[in-house]
Amino acid sequence: MSALTLGLIAALMWGFHDICVRFVSQKVPLMASLMTVLFVGTAFHLMLMIAQGSFAALPAPVVGVSTLSGVFFLVASLGLYGAFQRGPVRLVAPIIASFPILSVGWAALGGAQISLVQWGAVALIIIGVSTVAALADDSAGDNTLEAVPKGRTILYASIAAVGFAGTFALGQMASAAAGEMPVTLVTRLVAIGLLCAGMLAFRLPFWPGVQALPILALMGLADGIALLCVMTAGHLADAQYAAVASSTFGLLTIVLAWAFLKERMSALQWLGCAAAFCGIGYLAL
Repeated sequence: MSALTLGLIAALMWGFHDICVRFVSQKVPLMASLMTVLFVGTAFHLMLMIAQGSFAALPAPVVGVSTLSGVFFLVASLGLYGAFQRGPVRLVAPIIASFPILSVGWAALGGAQISLVQWGAVALIIIGVSTVAALADDSAGDNTLEAVPKGRTILYASIAAVGFAGTFALGQMASAAAGEMPVTLVTRLVAIGLLCAGMLAFRLPFWPGVQALPILALMGLADGIALLCVMTAGHLADAQYAAVASSTFGLLTIVLAWAFLKERMSALQWLGCAAAFCGIGYLAL
C-alpha cells in the first residue's frame, strides 16, 4: 500500500473524528472527551499488536524520538479540541489542515528534493487558508452554536497544525528505524500520561458520561486507524506525503459542517478552501 493511500484512509478517519469533536465538545467536558478518545485508540492499537505479535524492544534513541512525538501529539490534540470547541469549522479546518507546509519544509531540511512547483503549491495552501481566516465572521457562526471571537480559535488551530507536523515527522523518523506499532504505542502512552498528569493537577473530571461513550469510542477507533496509517508510511517512499494526503480531512470536515451544522460559507471562502486543498492535492501526487 502506498503512502498516498494510507494518507487518504487517515483523512477519512480524521474527517469523521473532527466533525464529532464539534458536536461532542459542546456538551461533554473537553479533557474527559480527549482522554476517552486517546484511551480507546490506544486499546485498539494494543489489540492489533497482540494479534500481530508485534511487540519489540526499541533502541533508546528511538524511544526518545517516539516520546517527543507523543508530546507533539498531545499538543496537537489539545489545540484541535480547543479549536473545534470554539469553531466554526470553516475557519478551523483549513488552518489545521495546513500542517503539510511544515511537513514539506522539514522534509526539505532533511535533504528531500522539493521542486519549485511544489513550493508553489505550498504558497497556494497559505493563500487559501489566509482567505478563509480573513473572511471568517465572528458574528456568523453556525446556526447551532454561539459565535466566539476568532483570534484565540486561530491560535489553537495553529498550535494543532504545528503539533501534527511534529508528530508525523518524528513518528515517521522513529518508525523508519524500528517498527511502527511499538513506536505508535509509545507516542500514545506518552500523550495519555501527560494528559492524565495535567488533569489531576487541575482537578478536571475524567468521566465523560454514559451517553457520550459510544460516539467517543467510535472517535477513538477512527483516530487509532488514522494515526497508525500515517506512522506506517514511515517505511515507504515519499513518507512525508502520507501526512500531506491525510490533511485533506479538512475538506471533508468543512463539507460535513456545511451540510449538517448549517455553517454559512461565502463564495470567496469556498474559493479559498478549493485553493488550499488543490495545493494539498498536488503535493500528494
